[in-house]
Amino acid sequence: MLTEDLQMRRVTAKFVPRLLTAEQKDDRVSVCTDLHDRTQNDPNFMSLVNTGDECWIYGYDPDTKQMSSQWSTASSPRPKKAWQVKSMLIVFFDIDGLVHHEYVPRGQMVNEEFHKTVLQRLRNAVHRHRPEKWHSGNWILHHDNAPAHRAVTTNEFLAKHNLSSLPHPPNSPDLAPCDFFFFPQLKKTMKGRRFNCVEKIQANVTRQLRAITKSDYQRCFRQWQERWNKCIQAQGHYFEGDKTN
Repeated sequence: MLTEDLQMRRVTAKFVPRLLTAEQKDDRVSVCTDLHDRTQNDPNFMSLVNTGDECWIYGYDPDTKQMSSQWSTASSPRPKKAWQVKSMLIVFFDIDGLVHHEYVPRGQMVNEEFHKTVLQRLRNAVHRHRPEKWHSGNWILHHDNAPAHRAVTTNEFLAKHNLSSLPHPPNSPDLAPCDFFFFPQLKKTMKGRRFNCVEKIQANVTRQLRAITKSDYQRCFRQWQERWNKCIQAQGHYFEGDKTN
């Protein structure tokens, strides 16, 4: 009766970053609608956006649990894995490519004061690598809602330097280019490889950063716009993994 008459089927639950409230879903729709409208009204809008975030890169990141499994007998102790070396990467990029990257010094907390120094180094990088945007002052910052990104001192720094920023809805990694594109793209090439010190992690990451092409970045920004539309169509719900018409 369930399968034939009612056309029902059993499905497993989908893991999502957070169970969103109605207000949060409305916020996601509102932000995506605003960004979509700005893109429609200004064909050059996306070329002005500089997006960024930070992420841990580990010395060993197996592709699956199966890759890290071992053959053993019934009496053998279970294999163990030690804590591994890691390095935190900070990146900023636009539709034309990488603008700035750096590695957080060991022991340094990414708090609002440190983030302010990162933004100053980003401004210097824009000056060097995007001189036309620097001289016109016509570029826009996008980052997520991490505490350091939305701190009062951060906003004061942006205001002091007349740097505008785009809104980003909370609990929305599916709408953040670093989360849905950049970091997965970067880590994909490192799956299953081992690096036994921070210096080797950073050297490999730097090589992989240089291997990401301009067409990859352009595809990322096209996907970002598509995700705004999907979020609007899904009425603010998480949409990844859902079938769409």
